[in-house]
Amino acid sequence: MGRVAELAGVSVRTLHHYDEIRLVRPSARTAAGYRAYSAGDVERLREVLAYRRLGFGLREIAELVGDPSADAVAHLRRLRALLLDRRDRADAMVAAIDRELETRAKGLRVTPEEQLGMLGARLYDAIGGAYPATRRTEPRIAARIWDALGDARTVLNVGAGTGSYEPADCDVTAVEPSAVMREQRPAGSAPCVAAVAESLPFGDQSFDVAMAVSTVHHWGDPTAGLRELRRVARHVVVLTFDTDEPGWQDRFWLTRDYLPEFATVLAGFPSLAGMADAIGARAEPVPIPWDCADGLFEAYWRRPEAYLEDHVRRAMSVWTRVGPEVEQRAVRSLGDDLDSGRWVERNSDLADRDAADLGLRLLVA
Repeated sequence: MGRVAELAGVSVRTLHHYDEIRLVRPSARTAAGYRAYSAGDVERLREVLAYRRLGFGLREIAELVGDPSADAVAHLRRLRALLLDRRDRADAMVAAIDRELETRAKGLRVTPEEQLGMLGARLYDAIGGAYPATRRTEPRIAARIWDALGDARTVLNVGAGTGSYEPADCDVTAVEPSAVMREQRPAGSAPCVAAVAESLPFGDQSFDVAMAVSTVHHWGDPTAGLRELRRVARHVVVLTFDTDEPGWQDRFWLTRDYLPEFATVLAGFPSLAGMADAIGARAEPVPIPWDCADGLFEAYWRRPEAYLEDHVRRAMSVWTRVGPEVEQRAVRSLGDDLDSGRWVERNSDLADRDAADLGLRLLVA
């Protein structure tokens, strides 16, 4: 017990307490008769301590670790999702604080609603308000997605946002966890359920197709979410991002020359091959047109001045993730290179291109 306490960074008294309340009971004995932990005991203790450090009470933890339907992998996925959600909330709160600091620096009044709103900030709640200005349906990308839907009649759109790519000729059900995004869905759009990809409230094979457009990188457990899509639908169509190709960070001049931190944002993101395997999909490249109407991160590859506009960046989660200091450095450096002509010198080959392959991939299963 002393050795386990040392490895776990807790006191022996804590372990004795867990034993007394039957939360984690050492099931083995040493030759001298001392209590000892089996491998299964250590696994359960690890789960208890992890949930404890996330702020769960002992009664809640007892229910979680006592769930007979959850194995070690299920607990790890749940913990990972909780930690990523906490990170996203922290990122969103930082963004909210930065906005308030800017407002106060200008001598403007901050309303009580804005002050309290920071406490409930989530990533999409922080950036979602900027979506209507720049995030619209790009017809050429939409055509690829809708073609992949085939003759589907019922479609589930997971991580639906404001519904930009929902097909008008199908019976669509949307899933969107962010209240800010749900509130911005147009009148008459598909009904929207508040849920997350990793735990969809639908039965097996409930839909002809489940689709997810530019959202997988925001899920707590992308692989688990993709498997859920496969469970609830006969076919799956997902627009995502490829990080398998060696040197993928250098495909786009913005990440290559100004924002190398983009690689850190996607650290831990599953490989394209892994995502494809999870749903039995084939991957198809989706080039981005030079005049892309949807203001996604790579949309302005031939219009670099757009990245200097705050309202454009606010609708891209990448900038919230890297933080204000990195953002300001990247924007300042890009602005200097545009003024000096250095950007044009480096990227003169882009001027005559109508579309660019910057890593967008359509997974079709």
